[in-house]
Amino acid sequence: MMGTPNDVRISKLLALVLRHEPEKVGLRLDPAGWAGIDDLLAGIADHGMDLSEDDLRRIVAESDKQRYVIDGGRRAIRANQGHSVPVDLGLEPLAPPDQLYHGTATRFLDEILTSGLRPMSRQHVHLSADADTARKVGSRHGKPCVLTVAAARMAANGSDFYRSLNGVWLTAAVPPVYLSAPETT
Repeated sequence: MMGTPNDVRISKLLALVLRHEPEKVGLRLDPAGWAGIDDLLAGIADHGMDLSEDDLRRIVAESDKQRYVIDGGRRAIRANQGHSVPVDLGLEPLAPPDQLYHGTATRFLDEILTSGLRPMSRQHVHLSADADTARKVGSRHGKPCVLTVAAARMAANGSDFYRSLNGVWLTAAVPPVYLSAPETT
């Protein structure tokens, strides 16, 4: 995670405007989710936050979750995944490993085991390549548990999987038949 409270505040604002509500700072995302860096900085300044391009680049580079990517040639930035606004990230379907993992809170288990994993307000369900990462994700929402997803079997049965630039696996949904009993911690 970033070092200063202001870095955390800015990172949260970036998540909001690059994934969910670009209009909050007067920003427009292109169809692939990109926003001009100058437009973003101007919008953030109008929102009452002081952010230089150097600080933006440092925050993006130092983020442990690598949620954002900067295209220096286009002078643009976008979120790697997690959008609730429609964007086409241009990811190609990719064969997943045998198993992937989803971290959640134990209070959501009954519903998930009945209905499966759904993207909710986002475009995709997010999956992790390892159980430790999934456990960290789940701990953000309460007492964590890790569900194992039979990803290769899902893919063999016609589901598409994608891997974002920061390694998060994405799929449209995970029916309950592909979920194993959770590991609780």
